[in-house]
Amino acid sequence: MAGNTQPAEQLDERYRVAGATAEQQQAVDVLTRQFLLTDERLGAIIKEFRRRMEVGLAADSTMLKMVLSHVVWRPTGQETGSYFAIDLGGTNLRVLRVTLDGKGGATSVHQKFVLPEEAKKRTLFDFIAQCVETFLDDHNMRPAASEPPLSIGFTFSYPIDQKSINSGTLIHWTKGLSVPGCIGRDVVRLLEDALLRLGLRVKVAAVVSDTVSTLLAAAYSDPAAQMGVIFGTGTNAAYYEDVASIAKWKGADPASGEMVVSIEWGAFDSEEFAILPFTPHDIKLDRKSLNPRGQAYEKMISGMYLGEIARNIMLWLADQRLLLDGRSSAILNAMWSLDTSYLSSAAVDNTPDLAEIRQIIEKTLDVPGSTLVDRRIFKTIAILVGERAARLSAVGLVATLTKRPDLLSKPITVAIDGSMYEHYPGFACIMAETASHFIPEGQFKNIRFSPTKDGSGVGAAVIAMLATQQQQQ
Repeated sequence: MAGNTQPAEQLDERYRVAGATAEQQQAVDVLTRQFLLTDERLGAIIKEFRRRMEVGLAADSTMLKMVLSHVVWRPTGQETGSYFAIDLGGTNLRVLRVTLDGKGGATSVHQKFVLPEEAKKRTLFDFIAQCVETFLDDHNMRPAASEPPLSIGFTFSYPIDQKSINSGTLIHWTKGLSVPGCIGRDVVRLLEDALLRLGLRVKVAAVVSDTVSTLLAAAYSDPAAQMGVIFGTGTNAAYYEDVASIAKWKGADPASGEMVVSIEWGAFDSEEFAILPFTPHDIKLDRKSLNPRGQAYEKMISGMYLGEIARNIMLWLADQRLLLDGRSSAILNAMWSLDTSYLSSAAVDNTPDLAEIRQIIEKTLDVPGSTLVDRRIFKTIAILVGERAARLSAVGLVATLTKRPDLLSKPITVAIDGSMYEHYPGFACIMAETASHFIPEGQFKNIRFSPTKDGSGVGAAVIAMLATQQQQQ
């Protein structure tokens, strides 16, 4: 738990802060050793990650759930028609109508709704139903009483235990949601009851995670798609697994011989806190979070949490009078006041006086009078937190891709969506470069990392289409 033990003489010069006092540089060196991870350390984490995947495939596990999605088909890319989807994330909800063109392409009409605090804590499913109603009415798509119900795919980005393609029991909440009375209940039934209360003729054809949706969206346009990943507010991955390797699967083997598995990898190491590189700043975040000792891996690599880790580091330095001359503010002292997007801006601020960082410290965080050294230290914090997130993100990728080495002998696509992958400076490059250290070059060259924007919405519609076709056969 002590983090990295990299010797001081090996520390990269990028983490030398020009103009810093000896005490300030010593503190930055401590952070550098904690946040920079050697390949040896990462290799040990990958090994344990793979072991936990096997445990989750053998039996229901409290760490890596390895949720069986019941998606056993691959789209051909030749399907056509319009299908509906609900995409529920950590901060927003989208309702979509997706039109498939039969050539691997899709267009969509959608509306986005911001999740209010009331929905996050009490009225989530009624809020979703109201958004569906608004979308259907605004686009004149509401089915009449004489028409058959609309089939809709439901991307539900929270851990569920699935017994069928259109049912899923909530395991626990993540990403800031805490709606009471839902854990242990079927989220499809909760949503359909809310839709019924509004008199909407809408049936949920399939419930899937955002990673399963991302994978299927990519698979519609690319037959080589093997894995879907989210690196955003939260994180998770899904992949096609050989059913013969899923010991806990008790149903009839599908004709395809494979099933999409949602790893729920955000929970990795949540039980022991034994293998991930925890620092005091991670421990503080976890202890004060809504889900202590939960989602340990997610808390080190996801957009919801990185800003908070950096804020904890700032306060640690300020308490020693090594940053901002020991000053803080009501904003800086408030949890979650430093959004991860500010770290993205800081990491690429190359102006002579670090003007963007000055704006963040003095205006956003309300701590006036920052020095250039203060700003340089802030930039170093942003780089360290972001680089650790990117390198740790490679852990799950490598563990999953090497789970089926037979597939690495031919081209495969990893579909990736999410704000961290898309916007955090250097994240995608560092993640891919780190992964290349653990996969033989001849196999790594067959892997294509493909940005799949909005995949969770399109994919839900694709799965609704596949599930509806299956039910009609």
